[in-house]
Amino acid sequence: MPRPILDEEHIHPAVRERVAGHHRAVVDEVRQAVARHPVVVVGMRQNPYPRKALRLLAQAGIACHHLQYGSYFSRWRERNAIKMWCGWPTLPIVFVKGVLIGGADDLQRLLASGELQRMLG
Repeated sequence: MPRPILDEEHIHPAVRERVAGHHRAVVDEVRQAVARHPVVVVGMRQNPYPRKALRLLAQAGIACHHLQYGSYFSRWRERNAIKMWCGWPTLPIVFVKGVLIGGADDLQRLLASGELQRMLG
């Protein structure tokens, strides 16, 4: 079942550009990284879960591209724009071969099952 996303026709024309451009540069930065790198971890300082994801990947010998956006007290609007774009509510946000796989616990499950290694070929 597809996730609900507000149709553009239900956004008033006067605010469409504002909605589309909300922290567009940071969303584009993430999109470009996801297109260029097999594994991307989006996180922030001070949060233990992005560190957990990075540690799991390092232990498995899997290289990743890490994007870090602020801390609990900074850049939260940019992180919110990334979350709104991809639909994942927490950090880290992990992509493998362009596919959102979830967060650190999801990454751990995929590593334990061997699925992540299969995804990477």
